[in-house]
Amino acid sequence: MFETLSGKLSGVFDGLAKRGALSEADVTEAMREVRLAMLDADVALPVVKDFVNKVRERAVGHEVLDSISPGQAVAKIVNDALIDALGGAGAVPLNLNAAPPVPILMVGLQGSGKTTTSGKIARRLAQRERKKVLLASLDTQRPAAQLQLAQLAERAGVASLPIIAGQTPVQIAQRAMDTGRREGYDIVILDTAGRLSIDEALMEEVRAIRAETDPAETLLVVDAMTGQDAVNTAKAFNEAVGVTGVVMTRMDGDARGGAALSMRAITGAPIKLTGSGEKLDALEEFHPERVAGRILGLGDIAGLVEKAADTLDHEESEKLALKMMQGKFDLDDYAAQIRQINKMGSISGILGMLPGMGKLKDALGDKELDTSVLKRHQAIISSMTRKERRTPSIIKASRKKRIAAGSGTTVQEINRLLKQYDAMASMMKRFSKLGVKGLMRQGLSALMPNGGRPPGGGGRPPFG
Repeated sequence: MFETLSGKLSGVFDGLAKRGALSEADVTEAMREVRLAMLDADVALPVVKDFVNKVRERAVGHEVLDSISPGQAVAKIVNDALIDALGGAGAVPLNLNAAPPVPILMVGLQGSGKTTTSGKIARRLAQRERKKVLLASLDTQRPAAQLQLAQLAERAGVASLPIIAGQTPVQIAQRAMDTGRREGYDIVILDTAGRLSIDEALMEEVRAIRAETDPAETLLVVDAMTGQDAVNTAKAFNEAVGVTGVVMTRMDGDARGGAALSMRAITGAPIKLTGSGEKLDALEEFHPERVAGRILGLGDIAGLVEKAADTLDHEESEKLALKMMQGKFDLDDYAAQIRQINKMGSISGILGMLPGMGKLKDALGDKELDTSVLKRHQAIISSMTRKERRTPSIIKASRKKRIAAGSGTTVQEINRLLKQYDAMASMMKRFSKLGVKGLMRQGLSALMPNGGRPPGGGGRPPFG
């Protein structure tokens, strides 16, 4: 989402790094570039002005102009200012400090992903917080909206309020809270109706529901893809009904990121959660420092570790690690690795969380990393017998033809897979012989063929 802004800011810092000592004129020129980059990223003008002024004020101080690496010093100041603009370090959790059932009011325009987000939050609270959650649709405007939420509730593994035709949104809200109290629910999520645009009838309805239920959280759901319109929507809702937090959907889209950078400054309400994709587990806490890190190409290792912890099968990972330590590695293990990678999402998304990978993505241009080879490898391995997967050395010409026909691939592709497998299996064997201490002593090059030395080099350095 922030690729354009990230690329332009990286260019500014690269330019500063090449200059060595900085003058005040260098800083002014860099701030002009930063200002243009942020405006191009659709960040609200007042936010850009405030941001640039803060950075310039600190960047022309002695600690930057006199520092050993002024380019890095300016990058650090911009990083701090980005974190500030996004709401300050640390995620802001949902406020559940109220007597149960805690009401959470979901508001927003039609098409912003409000109903899906309600289902995502319900699933998250039920699974992570072990809360008993009731979902209630107050949308009497859109046909089948209540049925849609009931289906989402079923998929999320939570309860939904039974549908009674003819009730007003306020009556449904009253019934939801009564049911929550009577049946011992911890949280009641109230999904209000949206409109195609902001109008007084919508605001009046939301105000009436809010007065009736006194929610602990009024979460505004906005579509990040709508750019500056999302900021205008947030401002209008905040002024009319008061918003305690923002959920930004479609954060995996190709919008320019200006809405996220503007939201806190314009509304005063923090971004609490972000959604990407339709899957019910595609919801994350919003960490300003991590987003700033990704914008500046510093990566988000903490986010990657959390993603891995949430999605990977730990039992399978431990079994695989044990086999690797013993130097055993077959095609079943390789297939298990591919399944784990697929669970993590797109390879490009994972790359974006690693420090310094922005330049690699730039080098690829618009091309998505080709992961189709992993799917073909899965198909090839699935077409093998159990014995073939366990002992790939028995796979000769006639078996290769049969496997190719069964997997819709070619013999050449099977040869490539087996060659790749042999290289991985050899590395595992070397790892088991070296052990962790040997690896620490000799370094990663010891896992390479010939211990990382050129073939026939007798251990002497090249051209030595």
